[in-house]
Amino acid sequence: MRILLKLELDCTADAAWRALHSPRAVTELYGPLLDMAPMAASLPTSFEPGADVPVEIRALGLLPVGQQLIHASDRYTEDANGPVRIFRDSGIPLTGPLAALDVWDHQMAVSPLPGDPSKTLWRDRLTIGGIAALPLWPMLWAAWQYRGIRLRALAPTWSYDPPAAEDA
Repeated sequence: MRILLKLELDCTADAAWRALHSPRAVTELYGPLLDMAPMAASLPTSFEPGADVPVEIRALGLLPVGQQLIHASDRYTEDANGPVRIFRDSGIPLTGPLAALDVWDHQMAVSPLPGDPSKTLWRDRLTIGGIAALPLWPMLWAAWQYRGIRLRALAPTWSYDPPAAEDA
């Protein structure tokens, strides 16, 4: 089963790509409803390709919802409009209700918005499978709609202008 989002975000594709790799930005997407905390000493500053990052998810920062292993990978491709960068989390829920899923494949693609490279075309696809997929789909679909709202709200804050050489 799949859950899809396709959004136009008010930030550059470079800013969206950096945010995809930022555990802090990812945590903000689900806040304040869900909080992602490291199971190790701390979250890395960036989800690097090949990284396995175990996290604990808590509702409202208090109630344990489950543990998840985030496995990050990157892929680069092109479509009719140009370059597309894809971040993939092929980890798996370890505990909690989502652990009943056999398949968890979350891919997020970013590219410059055709006709306006100052904005991003964001495509988000979650594929789930297993006996629990059908009963969990409505809850995950609702979570992805909330995620879309948060993506639109947070994207303008992802812009980063490095200091000019003469300012450094």
